[in-house]
Amino acid sequence: MVRGASAAPVRRANEADHRAVRALYRELRPQDPDLGDDASLQLFRAVLHSPQARLVVALDGGEVGATCMLALLPNFASAGQPIGVIEHVITGERFRRRGLARAALAFALDEAWAMDCCKVMLLSGAQRAQAHRLYESVGFVGGRELGFVQKNPSGGHHD
Repeated sequence: MVRGASAAPVRRANEADHRAVRALYRELRPQDPDLGDDASLQLFRAVLHSPQARLVVALDGGEVGATCMLALLPNFASAGQPIGVIEHVITGERFRRRGLARAALAFALDEAWAMDCCKVMLLSGAQRAQAHRLYESVGFVGGRELGFVQKNPSGGHHD
């Protein structure tokens, strides 16, 4: 566990969390197309049941206030240890400044280390200094490696 992590209850998401997590994603990514309830739930279930994904939720007063997703990449190097990638670290606006994202990240990192990941990567918008401080507080080092991103030019779903 990360030193000083919040005491917020944190766990892997379950199907009952669908609406709350969907609302958090809508806050972060309002430009994403709305899939509709059925398609959204089907996609949520696919993520929950994927052996390569861990969707994490942090609770405040029993409500889902923050989330992040850990994805696992098979790896031919590092003696086959998987690589972890954390995406979509989201805290609902009304839940901010309570340590929920920090707790979710700490949980996701614990999951990654328990699965023997050789490293965990996280991308963040270059201008998001406050988020960078959060990531550094749980042990990420911003200057160790340099990330590069190329978006799908025809995908239509750009970050």
